[in-house]
Amino acid sequence: MENRSVEFTELIPRLPEELGLECLTRLPYAAHRVASGVCRRWRDLIRSRDFYYHRKQFRYTRKVACLVQAVSGGSKESDGRKLVCGSPSYGLTVFDPVGGVWDRIDLVDEYPNGLPLFCQLAGCEGKLVVMGGWDPVSYDPVTGVFVFDFALGRWTRGKDMPAKMSFFAVGSYADRVYVAGGHDENKNALRTGWVYDLTQDDWTELPRMSRERDECEGAVIGEEFWVVSGYGTDNQGSFDGSADVYNFISGQWRRVERVWEPGRCPRSNVVVDRDGKLTSWSGLDPSVKVGTCGLTLGDGRVFVTGSEYQGAPNGFYVGEMVIKEDEKVKLDKIQVGDGFSGNGVVVRSGDEQQHRSRRWWRGIGVGEEDTERDGGAELGPTSGLLGGTQG
Repeated sequence: MENRSVEFTELIPRLPEELGLECLTRLPYAAHRVASGVCRRWRDLIRSRDFYYHRKQFRYTRKVACLVQAVSGGSKESDGRKLVCGSPSYGLTVFDPVGGVWDRIDLVDEYPNGLPLFCQLAGCEGKLVVMGGWDPVSYDPVTGVFVFDFALGRWTRGKDMPAKMSFFAVGSYADRVYVAGGHDENKNALRTGWVYDLTQDDWTELPRMSRERDECEGAVIGEEFWVVSGYGTDNQGSFDGSADVYNFISGQWRRVERVWEPGRCPRSNVVVDRDGKLTSWSGLDPSVKVGTCGLTLGDGRVFVTGSEYQGAPNGFYVGEMVIKEDEKVKLDKIQVGDGFSGNGVVVRSGDEQQHRSRRWWRGIGVGEEDTERDGGAELGPTSGLLGGTQG
């Protein structure tokens, strides 16, 4: 029997066009893949950027958490090479806090056995951007950029990063991803910064920051990209208490002192509270004091993972930021889907050699599932720790 897709002259037969559009706009993101198979017109509409922005305008998109998770042991061949025996491989997990649904994104074709170690994620206008990291076999730094479109459900290759960088800060604003700091392939801390334009698929160098910032953390606050803490080449591990702040409008940096606890590693651990102040995820609740990662999901909601003490199992929590002197966040533990409860490696904090052996979860960004899907990117990620994207 010949298999033909149905074609409609109206979006929904016997309904006015605007009412049909309203019905499809209200479809939950999880139903988009099935709906795209109904007819060519539905498929073209659901996959279009205009439909994403239409859903976003009427607040039918939402943010999801995108996580880099250890999914299996190594020992698989990759381009004729074998991964180090026992080394975990890493994949992308998506958690929808509204439906409580866990899912996994297909791996990038270039890395069929797992993502680069310590890669960075950012959610940007319904797309999830994965960049940098270390080759999982050689541990050499890589410059690859990969963009997952939630609407199309597929990866595309972006323009490579202009330089090899590791442990840099990342943040997204509009349709751009900003990176700064980290260190080069010779372990020299960096003052440099770059911006990646998704629409143009191109990189532009930013002015230099006030100081070197290796293992810094990025956060977008309003119209500014904050590069928090870090240390210089000659001061390994001596985390600074200042931040360099890039204004998206003026295109200039300014330095802000005493915004972070000196000596504390900021990687995957920076959160902006409702008062606009920087604080640590690990200090918000006793249940997530160790190995903490977190991200904001909008409307004061947060997603946090961590454990109560060293060696304890990781827990996963959603909560709401509250403004009280004795309580900064209220967390509720959530159920983890089958196959998603394994540990991950803490990619963004701690000593590099330690990273190679510890298992960890790492947060990457926030995204919008509308992203036609995020991260983030609305299921578009905004913060560099846990990935989020709006759907």
